[in-house]
Amino acid sequence: MRYRALGDTGLTVSELGFGCASWWGKPRFAEATAVGLVHQALDRGVTLFDTGASYSAGEAEPRLGRALKGRDTSRLVVATKAGTYHAGGGRIARDMSPAAIAASAERSLTNLGLETLGLLQLHGPSIPELEAAMETLAELKRRGLIRAAGLNSFDPAVIAHAVGLAGIDVVMVDYNVLRPEREPLIARAAAAGKGVLAGMPLAMGHTRPLLDRLRGPQDLWYAARALAKHRVELTRGAKFRFLHRLPDMSGSQAALTYVLANPGVSAAVFGATRPEHLAENLAASGLMLPNGVTARIRAAQKVSP
Repeated sequence: MRYRALGDTGLTVSELGFGCASWWGKPRFAEATAVGLVHQALDRGVTLFDTGASYSAGEAEPRLGRALKGRDTSRLVVATKAGTYHAGGGRIARDMSPAAIAASAERSLTNLGLETLGLLQLHGPSIPELEAAMETLAELKRRGLIRAAGLNSFDPAVIAHAVGLAGIDVVMVDYNVLRPEREPLIARAAAAGKGVLAGMPLAMGHTRPLLDRLRGPQDLWYAARALAKHRVELTRGAKFRFLHRLPDMSGSQAALTYVLANPGVSAAVFGATRPEHLAENLAASGLMLPNGVTARIRAAQKVSP
């Protein structure tokens, strides 16, 4: 496993991070398997684990805490998110007020069994919400409850604004072969000393045919979500099927290698629910795309709708 600086935070992270969310955190997914995946990642040198207070109906954080119990966490950067929470009935509610952010951070520490959070990220704030939270984030740092502060957002305007804020250390953006338009923003963030986490580096699997992914209940769940919310990405992803026909690496490895080739990226964060997939993805650390593949990716990006 290779490691990179997390911007100017003074923290170092594995260039591949494990995302603890979605199916991984749900009670329907066996606890022993979920915990085993975390231990597998730890044993392979992963030091970045990303989760959120609202993830998996609020179950992801406590599960990650149970998985880390008894393990050496001194080198880990455990990242979580505040500003959203599970409100019951499958609903996610928002509260970006300063009091709610502080309370969320303290609950996260309890859930995770930690004394300090490596990174607390606001979960999809607006620009006014971000501005209103800055003093709270600074106070959490002063109290030693968090080491770094950041946000994740799918809104480029919010990320661009965050890049100009001294109190924001890290930004998480959706960056993958389907999102080349994020590259100028990543370059600006890195130039400003921000750590950049690439979320959804596998493009949610949309570069593979949907039917090829159906092997278990988690695959049906992800497929249903893709059909309901990501039909455009499914269509665009068809242009990148060639990534799954490369002779020397898998499609997932190629997708991760593309993201990690960007010098502004501190780490790519992905999820996995099968040990073999986790091992396959982690083996992407240190790889390089074969000759000509980057050019094919760029060509497919230009013709994608």
